[in-house]
Amino acid sequence: MDRPARYEENRFLGDKRIQVVYDLDDVEDESVIAELVAGSHVQTFGPDTLAEARNRGYRLLRV
Repeated sequence: MDRPARYEENRFLGDKRIQVVYDLDDVEDESVIAELVAGSHVQTFGPDTLAEARNRGYRLLRV
């Protein structure tokens, strides 16, 4: 999947509504990410790691 233009430097994007994180390098259903980016529910992490996302209470969801 190509990363969304605004988030091309990020690998992990979180959904604030349901506290899940998506690995953009492992996404098969691009419509989920497109819907997330279209809304205002995106969370990025610094550093951009799965460990940091988990530290903030997010869990990995594969799509």
